[in-house]
Parts: sequence; C-alpha cells; structure tokens
Amino acid sequence: MSQGLEQPDTIDTAALQPIYCFPDSLRDVYTHYCPGCTHGTVHRLVAEVIDELGIRERSVLVAPVGCAVFAYEYFNLDSCEAAHGRAPAMATGLKRVMPDRVIFTYQGDGDLASIGTNEIIHAGARGENITVIFVNNAVYGMTGGQMAPTSLLGQVTASSPAGRNPLTQGYPLRIPEMLAPMPGVAYAVRRSVHSVAEIRKTKKAIRQAFQTQLDGRGLALVEILSSCPTNWRMTPSAALDFIAEQMIPVFPLGDFKDDKVTGVTR
Repeated sequence: MSQGLEQPDTIDTAALQPIYCFPDSLRDVYTHYCPGCTHGTVHRLVAEVIDELGIRERSVLVAPVGCAVFAYEYFNLDSCEAAHGRAPAMATGLKRVMPDRVIFTYQGDGDLASIGTNEIIHAGARGENITVIFVNNAVYGMTGGQMAPTSLLGQVTASSPAGRNPLTQGYPLRIPEMLAPMPGVAYAVRRSVHSVAEIRKTKKAIRQAFQTQLDGRGLALVEILSSCPTNWRMTPSAALDFIAEQMIPVFPLGDFKDDKVTGVTR
C-alpha cells in the first residue's frame, strides 16, 4: 500500500451508485444466438431505451422470421410474431387499433429487405407512425447463410459460392436511402455495433426513432450493421473488422433523414 494514503475504515454503501443494471425490458434467459452474434447487443440497446423512456407498459414488439424469430422470448413486454416479412403490416394494424401504444418491429435483412420489401416501402409511403429496428448482417443467417439483398458484391455465401455477381444477382439494397425521400418517413438512419463508440451512437439513434413515434411524426427506421461470424466463417473479432472494412464502404453510416419539422403528424 502506498504510504501517506489514508484508507476509510468503512464504506458508505448507501452512497454507491450502480453503473450497470440489467434492463427491466429484457428477460434474464439464456440466448440462442451464435457466439459473437451482435443481435444480443442490439436487444440490450433497445431495452435500455424503452426503460429510459418509461414506455415498457405501452410497448409492443412485432418479431420477425429469421435469427431474431425468438425475440419475444428476450423482451419483457407485450409482443407478437408476424409472418415472414410482414412485420410492418402487422405493426400498422396494431398501431391503428391501439394508437396509444408504442409499436416497433425488429427485423433482419432477409426479412425486411427481401420478402418484406413491399411491406416496408408501403408502410413508409403511408407514413405509418411505427418504429423499425433493421439489423443487417448481409446474409440469411437462420437458414444457412444464403445470399441476401444486402450481400456485398463478390461476397461468398451458401447460394453464391462464386461471389455475388451484379450482372446476374444485382446490387445490394440500401434501405434508408430508399425510404428517405418519402414524405411519410420522418427518420431514416444507419448505424453499426462494431465498436464501443458506434454502439453509443446506435443507442442514441434508437432513442430518437422511438421519440419520433412518440411525437407522432411518421415512420422511423434505424438500420444497424451487425456481424454473423458463423455464416461469414470468421472469428467474432474478425467479423467486427469485416463490418468496419467491408460493409461500411457499401453501407455508409449516417442520417439520411431526420425530419423534425415537416414530418407527418398523427
């Protein structure tokens, strides 16, 4: 022990403040996600935001088909399961029947950007006052790692063993950029969870997306670049580097629309 430093005889435990607490909006259960998968990180951020806004008793999750198909097992709030890609349609019905509730979807790229493209586009066109959490890991994760609408050019997947070829398989879809021009879309951004700094920015974006709904300004979407070490055939650390080095140049982070003034008011 260093000389000259007096140590207290007792510690006032009542004065100690916790710096980490398990969110009330999450259940304390084992995860089914693969090691290194960042769905758990996104779950945590969503739950923290719901707790901080004090909206847990009002919130309803619409779960997808995909890796997050069991999302309702993790969130400690009302939830339901939609058919593949149809979460925005179910969310639309829930919000219109229960306008006082906070309705949010949690969708992957195979769910939202493929079979569900029609649903998210028209929900945006209608200006549905819902919040969409869109997790993009550039593959169909649950079914074996097939090519998704967001797979990168040249990316090797279970259904593109020679790499994605734009001549036959097209180019990756950029969902926030597609939605941003629509008058009914009030908030469309892209974030990532590959680093601590980006995780903090992602939480702020999720909070703003929920606040957009609370303010009645129209559809809010946060795309989150996420890792899939299992189907990318990488270590968890290498998968985070893949997001930073390969995905972000194709899917740039940023705000594509944050319409605080002229968004649709409901």
